[in-house]
Amino acid sequence: MPGYVIRRLNQAYAAAWLRYVGPDLTGPQFAVMLAIKLHPGVEQGSLAKAAALDRSTMVGVVKRLETRELIVRVQPPEDGRKRLLHLTDEGAELLDEVNSKARHLDTLLLDGMDPVAQASMWRRLNERADLWESLTDE
Repeated sequence: MPGYVIRRLNQAYAAAWLRYVGPDLTGPQFAVMLAIKLHPGVEQGSLAKAAALDRSTMVGVVKRLETRELIVRVQPPEDGRKRLLHLTDEGAELLDEVNSKARHLDTLLLDGMDPVAQASMWRRLNERADLWESLTDE
């Protein structure tokens, strides 16, 4: 039964995201751009874990963001195989706008929960996420 409840939460969250944050960035695109902002020049391979996305999803997200000129991939001269990711000025501006809206949505979603209850919920959800992810590790 946990899968059913989590699917309901995911569907409700996706609908709320569209209503309150808008269509400018999807959740995965937002996660990738936020991770790049926090770690400018991060390698694409390392970014998947930071953004909590699998590698195949990551490739598509990065391509779409690059096509929209929200991020750039830079090849360092010392290693032709690496691609380092950076936000463009336009990407940084959009991320700031979306981040503000996402924080407002977070406030709405957590309405009525005191800080202690929120901390407990986050701790328990992260414990479950770690466990569930470990079940899929090869």
